Amino acid sequence: MIDDALKDLADYITEQLEGAVSGYEFFKDELVLNARRDDIVKILYFLRDDKECGFQILVDVCGADYPEREADQAGGRFDVVYTLLSMRHNHRVRVKIQAGETTLVPTVTGVYSSAGWFEREVWDMYGVLFSGNPDLRRILTDYGFEGHPQRKDFPLTGYVELRYDEELKRVVYEPVELMQDFRKFDYLSPWEAMTDVQLPGDEKAMKPAHGWHATDKKVGEGR
Repeated sequence: MIDDALKDLADYITEQLEGAVSGYEFFKDELVLNARRDDIVKILYFLRDDKECGFQILVDVCGADYPEREADQAGGRFDVVYTLLSMRHNHRVRVKIQAGETTLVPTVTGVYSSAGWFEREVWDMYGVLFSGNPDLRRILTDYGFEGHPQRKDFPLTGYVELRYDEELKRVVYEPVELMQDFRKFDYLSPWEAMTDVQLPGDEKAMKPAHGWHATDKKVGEGR
């Protein structure tokens, strides 16, 4: 059940930030504000400094990818979500904006200094660009990593792999080479699907031509 105080706060914020906040919703009893990307700095300043809000703590900045969403004037395929906490009022709020692959999102490091590393993580994982971030570089992946692994169109294997070369005595990057012999999966049990291949030990599971006898030992009954 939604707290009346939180509902009043949502109405207050949308009234004070008319035009910057397009609306709000409640997800699992938490307030989510839908906001304009270009006004994110203004919005976070208000949420931090207004006495009715008091969201002094930036808990996290994260991303979400919706590649099927068409880019329009509102943003693009990515959501950038800012999670704020008010210790004074014991409230949480999430501010959600949209961004495209080439969209510049204003940095909020001037509002919350901790946003610097959070924005680096969103850039590293999704490729969202933050204009004004003083140190926008990879933070979770290696410096030679290609692409952004949290995008839904990113291959599970990645594009390159690294290994230590004994001859060169250094780490080298190479195109991914998948070495598995079997690559066609039919989403059945792998043991049932491999009907044309006999692995060592399979003969133990073969039923003798004359059938089983009471004196025959079953697998696991001893030697």
